[in-house]
Amino acid sequence: MTKRYVFLFPGQGAQYPAMGIDFFDASGEVRDLFARASEIMGRDMRKLIAETDAETLKRGDIAQPAVTLVNLSAAAALKSRGVSPCACAGHSLGEYAALAVCGVISADDSLRLTARRGTLMQKAGAALGESGGGMAAVIGISAAEIENIIAKWTSGGGKDLYIANLNSPRQTVVSGSAAALSEAEALFKEAGARRVIRLAVAGPFHCPLMAGAADEFAAVLDGVNFADPATPFFSNVTGKQVTSGGEAKSLALRQICGAVRWLDEEAAIAALTPDMALETGPGKALTGLWKDSGSSVPCFPAGTLADIDKLDI
Repeated sequence: MTKRYVFLFPGQGAQYPAMGIDFFDASGEVRDLFARASEIMGRDMRKLIAETDAETLKRGDIAQPAVTLVNLSAAAALKSRGVSPCACAGHSLGEYAALAVCGVISADDSLRLTARRGTLMQKAGAALGESGGGMAAVIGISAAEIENIIAKWTSGGGKDLYIANLNSPRQTVVSGSAAALSEAEALFKEAGARRVIRLAVAGPFHCPLMAGAADEFAAVLDGVNFADPATPFFSNVTGKQVTSGGEAKSLALRQICGAVRWLDEEAAIAALTPDMALETGPGKALTGLWKDSGSSVPCFPAGTLADIDKLDI
């Protein structure tokens, strides 16, 4: 019996220097993908990923198309081994690789859209001033507790602090201004949080502070065709399967300011009873979150050739 695989694509924050270069060196198909990306971006993407330092690589205008490119490269490497997905999901930015692999948009459009999306989100973050804003993972207390802390913070005159990612029973990510994140860290720890970890991103994503980026991105989306998914695709915004291209386009816009309902999404995907979930792109964060969800479906990283070689496929 053929095994059924779910592809989970990571998002911004998963990037690291030289990610995906092993795929490039091993595959003519991936080299062609890098060549198309380089043409779209107007820069040598292999050189950029191989030689850019970690601090520069986290810039939205660089990280978003670079991570998307590596996500697509990992999917191509799996395809070359005869592995195709029965469903796809992506965490935040990762949705654009998922949209491409599910046939909703082209690979080229996924790169164009993430390049523009990254630029606009970087711009929105910069508009907050010199201190900017960011995101932090809160570990060890529930989302409900965090929601209560934020509600009290807001009622007491605090502002610019929001739940951004509902990642696992143990991890919730918040977005906000730099000042709000600094002050809230103490509140979370007082409530029992074991750790509060700042993420390697360039702005306060998935919250109302990105409204300016969403307004400008709407016009960009209008020019791109979204087809109905050929392979089941799941949304961050709803945590559910998306059935039409029109719905996928609408949700892509809402996702910029909306929270990522990853835990709900994992549950909906697990209900399909796949044999295995694969983290198809850089890092191992989604593998950890999947295990935290309590699913009986195994999940493994597949973001390097070495990872793929370890899989029983």
